[in-house]
Amino acid sequence: MSDKTPFETDMLTLTRFVMEKGRRVKGATGELTQLLNSMLTAIKAISSAVRKAGLAHMFGIAGTVNVTGDEVKKLDVLSNSLVINMLQSSYSTCVLISEENKEAIVTPKDKRGKYVVCFDPLDGSSNIDCLAPIGTIFAIYKKETDDEPSDKDALQPGRNIVAAGYALYGSATLVALSTGQGVDCFMLDPGLGEFILVDRDVKIKKKGKVYSLNEGYAKYFDPAMTEYLQRKKFPEDGSSPYGARYVGSMVADVHRTLMYGGIFMYPANQKSPKGKLRLLYECNPMAFIIEQAGGIATTGTEAVLDVRPESIHQRVPLILGSPDDVQEYLACVQKHQKSS
Repeated sequence: MSDKTPFETDMLTLTRFVMEKGRRVKGATGELTQLLNSMLTAIKAISSAVRKAGLAHMFGIAGTVNVTGDEVKKLDVLSNSLVINMLQSSYSTCVLISEENKEAIVTPKDKRGKYVVCFDPLDGSSNIDCLAPIGTIFAIYKKETDDEPSDKDALQPGRNIVAAGYALYGSATLVALSTGQGVDCFMLDPGLGEFILVDRDVKIKKKGKVYSLNEGYAKYFDPAMTEYLQRKKFPEDGSSPYGARYVGSMVADVHRTLMYGGIFMYPANQKSPKGKLRLLYECNPMAFIIEQAGGIATTGTEAVLDVRPESIHQRVPLILGSPDDVQEYLACVQKHQKSS
């Protein structure tokens, strides 16, 4: 007879996981644990809102455009407010950078802590009305100076990240989290209202079989990208061509790349010479997760995590994924640099 019961009585929830990790850090104050737990509460609330959006008439456009030029949806506004309110009431933040706000949000003095959080409250929101997967992305840094908090506190390279993660609102709600000791994935159990550990220490495949980018912009690609894609579609060594997968929601595309291997690309092109994705709250958190899982994340000229930010909404090109696939792309870039 098996002693396994149908109901797990010693489950590893994300709340418990974060507390246990915090206990192991020498001199830890519990502030980061508090912050992560507040972020998780916001993610649970957003997940609930996403599932109810149609019933609650939260589809559609809120009638404004955000600082990066995207039309703001009603769910965007709600998600942004949820994250800001939860993070400020955790008493652990001093500066917040959101995709939805032009300026940095400085936490009121009586609620201040030592952390800076950069986040995209609802990534892929153009997909809301067609029910494609969307997500939340965040990166946490420690304030480095004793000055009055300002946007300058967020202008740190990704190498300084203390913790980063993303939530994916797909067929289930998942959180991938790293505190610099590998990547762990948690699934939301709606009955419990808790995230349960489902994948510990996730590692990306050395090489994948899928490439992911918006080929609608092929007309504007540089020669290195054009050659790389040609190699993937018509391999010269007789191997099978790569499959193409592109959701158009960064969290969904990066998560698939993490799980199955391959390469995700949002390169610079003639139309967007600096790239389109934002460094602080899209590229850095995803690069941190991918590197922690054994992958590579590059702008094409340097590691994403080495870029020194100059402004809070700065854009950079992004290529990330399995190490062999990204190295093959970089070889194409170097070949074309030499020939030019």
